[in-house]
Amino acid sequence: QVQLVESGGGLVQPGGSLRLSCAASGFTFSDYTMGWYRQAPGKERELIARITGTTVVADYADSVKDRFIISRDNVKNTVYLQMNSLKPEDTAVYYCKPPFLIATWGQGTQVTVSS
Repeated sequence: QVQLVESGGGLVQPGGSLRLSCAASGFTFSDYTMGWYRQAPGKERELIARITGTTVVADYADSVKDRFIISRDNVKNTVYLQMNSLKPEDTAVYYCKPPFLIATWGQGTQVTVSS
């Protein structure tokens, strides 16, 4: 059974940084591309970053490019999202999931960017 547990969210001022973590289990982690998604109030969930399994190639949505960095540890079965230069519009619940694997969403982690 696929399990995804996100952590690391919180309240941060504009311009600040946060590092999110997602611990995954129940599948062969290194075989799968992993993605970070977010859902802001009143908006649809969107994919903002993804990273391939073994080749570890990353790509990003334009809204977070050059500010966020996705990485993974295939030994710890964990994917990370380093978020820098945070803006109020980054406020959302953040989720991780392998885009190409049927899985239930985790509980997410709330990120609030506000002064």
